[in-house]
Amino acid sequence: MKSLEELKAIREKMKQQMDIRDQSSDNIRVVVGMATCGIAAGAKPVLAAFLEEIDHRGLHNVTVAQTGCIGVCRLEPIVEVYVPGEEKVTYVKMKPDMVPIVVGEHLVNHRVVTEYTIGAAE
Repeated sequence: MKSLEELKAIREKMKQQMDIRDQSSDNIRVVVGMATCGIAAGAKPVLAAFLEEIDHRGLHNVTVAQTGCIGVCRLEPIVEVYVPGEEKVTYVKMKPDMVPIVVGEHLVNHRVVTEYTIGAAE
């Protein structure tokens, strides 16, 4: 970067990309709880696994985001999946090796992996 104009151009380009992504009505959102409790329970490797698996599969309709405390610390790491037109699904006690299954079954084939959900953990 050599000038302020160059920085502004990069900023504008990224803003346009974010606007396009945010306006997509068919975009699936994966939200990983990254509060202290989630991080302590292993949320960072889970987040990294989602980013890697989604990139590996070339899924362009999926956004991965972080959030703070989801509110059920004993079930961390927690991942919430929002598919447009469907109810939110909350996956609990996630581990990186569970991520390819959730991506393949839920995000690609639209089949919830019920044994990883909050209902199965309680």
